[in-house]
Amino acid sequence: MTEIGTPLSTVAKRALLCGSGELGKEVAIELQRYGVEVIACDRYENAPAMQVAHRSHVFSMLDGEALRAVIEQEKPDHIIPEVEAIATPTLVQLEKEGYHVTPTASAALLTMNREGIRRLAAETLGLPTSKYVFADNYEDFRKGVETVGIPCVVKPVMSSSGHGQSVVKTEADIEKAWHISQEGGRAGAGRVIVEGFVNFDYEITLLTVRHSAGTTMLQPVGHHQVDGDYRESWQPQAMSPKAIEKAHDIAKKITDALGGYGIFGVEMFIKGDEVIFSEVSPRPHDTGMVTMISQDLSEFALHARALLGLPIPSVRFFGPSASKAIVVEGDTDKVVFGNLDKVLEEEGVQIRLFGKPEVHGHRRFGVILATDETVEKALAKAERAYNKLEVKIL
Repeated sequence: MTEIGTPLSTVAKRALLCGSGELGKEVAIELQRYGVEVIACDRYENAPAMQVAHRSHVFSMLDGEALRAVIEQEKPDHIIPEVEAIATPTLVQLEKEGYHVTPTASAALLTMNREGIRRLAAETLGLPTSKYVFADNYEDFRKGVETVGIPCVVKPVMSSSGHGQSVVKTEADIEKAWHISQEGGRAGAGRVIVEGFVNFDYEITLLTVRHSAGTTMLQPVGHHQVDGDYRESWQPQAMSPKAIEKAHDIAKKITDALGGYGIFGVEMFIKGDEVIFSEVSPRPHDTGMVTMISQDLSEFALHARALLGLPIPSVRFFGPSASKAIVVEGDTDKVVFGNLDKVLEEEGVQIRLFGKPEVHGHRRFGVILATDETVEKALAKAERAYNKLEVKIL
């Protein structure tokens, strides 16, 4: 039986977010709907989730000592990783000491490093993946490219949102790809994965929820990326019955292996009826923001419900929907969004502005959501709304 006490009291149910970006913000809001006391942590002040949490702490998530100190101070009932760049060995030890990590500390550890999750998927579970080689230095990297073949994709084993990722299309790209990988890793220069290029028709995120009543899989989410970073997503992605069956089988096997309760974003490549596993995130997925308009329980609501040990009898899908990321470029702590009345003048359009405090280069500051009779119409509607938005860099 799940019990939840009064926030800010001695009987409060406390949840601590490790990472407080836009995904964490939505999780914080959903947890507070259940009366959970939320503590938000991130490396910078005024992160989105901090703006709605009961209180917050600022420190690097990669600082194991700082992470332990805050957790021992707050004594949360749930530790919720919202980013991959966390001192996961500390989480593993804390879990051994009795703390609860969502979905599990081992899931956070395995998925933080592409090597861990790839070896689990391909070598332990036997899931179909692209050909791959790991390399620690430039000499081994060149050999890896030769082994895998050109074209190939190069990624640091620890990175996110496309940082450090590039495609080797010719021999002339090899050295440049190595330098990009060494500059873009979360932990700085280091180990990379060289992946064989997959000839696919489209890629999906299959949002999969493990909860007290079983496993629930949502309508497949299609998406478009630029340099590994999500720009548009839509739901449902049309798939053949055989491809859906295979995708469900892969998602069930990988999430069962990771264990725990919560939502997982399982990324896969689809070619006709064939399905190839790519990656998995044991947390809400950026492409899944479309669920804020497409269904009665968003991926964030599902994550909150699952991690609290509550059942999910059903998820009501409303219909074809789309999301479009609002990416801001510049170098400022003053961003103003205008013409919102025009953005929202069409029926079936919503907007979320994340409240991020600053941008240096490019950064996702919000998302436009749209629903319509078909995915194509929903995408077009989101694009029309996006084109009406005014972004001022002050």
